Amino acid sequence: MAPSCWFFWAWWLPLMLAGAVADQQAEGCSGSAKRCGNLTISDPFWLVHSKTGKSCGAPSFKVFCDKNTPSLQSPGHFGFAIINITYKERSLRAIDRGKSQASNTCNIPQSWNTSVKLRPPFRISPANLDLVMYNCTEAAAGARQDGALVHTRISCGNKSEVFVRVAGSYDETSDYASYAVDGCDALVIPVLGSSGKGNASDYKQLIGDGFLLTWDDLLPLPLARKFTHPSNHLQIMFPSRTSRSTS
Repeated sequence: MAPSCWFFWAWWLPLMLAGAVADQQAEGCSGSAKRCGNLTISDPFWLVHSKTGKSCGAPSFKVFCDKNTPSLQSPGHFGFAIINITYKERSLRAIDRGKSQASNTCNIPQSWNTSVKLRPPFRISPANLDLVMYNCTEAAAGARQDGALVHTRISCGNKSEVFVRVAGSYDETSDYASYAVDGCDALVIPVLGSSGKGNASDYKQLIGDGFLLTWDDLLPLPLARKFTHPSNHLQIMFPSRTSRSTS
């Protein structure tokens, strides 16, 4: 084989393989909406194939259907259970599964902040409120000076008590230091509430109703053009000059 032919194949073979992989991923992905429980999962979200695990979209929008409950994946063992999706507003209501049991246990879970567990392009809406759960020793509980902390019905024996309060609107820049109470373990849970308000006494309902997430528009794929080898047996896609010049 002539040296020029070797050069051609060495240059284009990686692109050919990449194109083949893309074709395999797209095969069988009809793009039609699918059901998981009572929810319709459609673009940009996509359901993981239960047997093959075939990729049919952006990784951030991958949805698992477990016992008729759709969930977004996140770092760690717990993801986000999806309650509903509003496609036109690019928003969804979800529950942080790592914190979903906080309303009925004395052991405040030491979980990551919900915002840390989210992958781009998702973010917590500022329409949410911060619900703070406190597990306090008897001394700390007795020393509380205001009525902001609501005593829950969670029974912890004689060692500690659990309190809750609605601390205000969610702020993604907050470090939660202002929520600290001496002698208490604290857990911050985003909740949606109603019209920007929430009653701490209804903490179970607030947690169960979830919180609001939004997502940004996906960037369009780069413009591409086809190169056809003179043999007419090989077609390769590569970025157009326009897309290269803007990168």
